[in-house]
Amino acid sequence: MQHAPADDLGCIAPWLAARGLGPRRTAFYEGDAAPPLGSFDRLLILGGSMNVDEEALYPWLTAEKRFIAEALAAGKRILGICLGAQLLAEALGARVARNPVNEIGWFDLTLSEAGRRSPWFADFPGVYPAMHWHGYGYELPRGATLLASSGLSEQQAFEYDGGRVLALQYHPEVTAANLRRWLSDEHLDAASGLPHPAGMAEDLAAFATANRLTYAMLDRWFGSNA
Repeated sequence: MQHAPADDLGCIAPWLAARGLGPRRTAFYEGDAAPPLGSFDRLLILGGSMNVDEEALYPWLTAEKRFIAEALAAGKRILGICLGAQLLAEALGARVARNPVNEIGWFDLTLSEAGRRSPWFADFPGVYPAMHWHGYGYELPRGATLLASSGLSEQQAFEYDGGRVLALQYHPEVTAANLRRWLSDEHLDAASGLPHPAGMAEDLAAFATANRLTYAMLDRWFGSNA
């Protein structure tokens, strides 16, 4: 599920194409209807610039939240990224609210003990850089397992129901091209103390490492029947 033209699959698109997997795009913000629950095996919920509590500005969020709740109840395997992770947390009964500070740029993730044992992050470094772009965060849903944290956000990744549901607050999918587009569309608060946007999209080695780790995680999560 996509929430804005600029928030696309990123590096996930070529990973899917290489495996002959043709994703069905659903965009509630464009008026798309919810796909029948029997028509898909995996649900990927992408990011977006809106927040989970902005139904008044984005009325389609109400229908999307209902669909996510139905997919959870139906036992679907779901991967949520950034806004997608927050929508999953809320659907699982957790509080989602604005963070004290926006988290925008390259920040280290630290895997929890459970994260280091998780098959999704097997052989990952215990600490590694990831791209972040969010101002909201979530509390850990009841019954979920914390997998990763950052210095600004304790909740960066969780799994639920043995990994059937995987939520990532950071952006594993982002490429340099994605980020350049975001930087051209968004305004960063210069007083926030966060990295200057001029350098955020230029660390190609960081993108290469992050995308490689994303592919490893996708290989494991998509290939699992958890």
